[in-house]
Amino acid sequence: MHKKLKTILAVGVLSSVIGVSAYADESQASNKYPAEPVHEVEFYGNPSSTISGGVSVPAGSSYLYTSGTTPPVLNKDGATVYERYGDTKTQAKGVLKNIENQLKEKGLTMNDVIYLRAYLTADPSKDNKFDFKGWNEAYAEYFNTESNPVKTARSTVGVAGLVSEDWLIEVEAVAVYPNKHNQN
Repeated sequence: MHKKLKTILAVGVLSSVIGVSAYADESQASNKYPAEPVHEVEFYGNPSSTISGGVSVPAGSSYLYTSGTTPPVLNKDGATVYERYGDTKTQAKGVLKNIENQLKEKGLTMNDVIYLRAYLTADPSKDNKFDFKGWNEAYAEYFNTESNPVKTARSTVGVAGLVSEDWLIEVEAVAVYPNKHNQN
């Protein structure tokens, strides 16, 4: 009886292994897009979009991540948020300029940015709605331009508030150091 039970168990285990192996071979064979390593940063997505759907980065690349970067003060004695920091577009341009300066200190440019995450608060002058248009207009001055054709991957998130009630936007950036071995 024990010999018969061992035989049944052995056949069952062997069948499971063969079945899993066959399934793995089948699933790999049906993969139309096998993963291939990239040798330079590649942006992908809808060509008509102002941002990329995603980014592939070569193995071994070095990254720079900025913390949330906030707008510069325009006039510390201003009576309103708009006098102190400006509207969303003005604040966003100031934030992107600050990011550009941070990158420069590390030997990078806005052309090396692959991803941005923006946090927007509701703008009281826009019926307490998020000013996505102002953010997009500021972005368009730095990216997807003749001098910087990069279309970053990007997320824009509406939030209830930021550290300062005057801030309408805060942005995080991710940049990749160029691979010196692939440059001409």
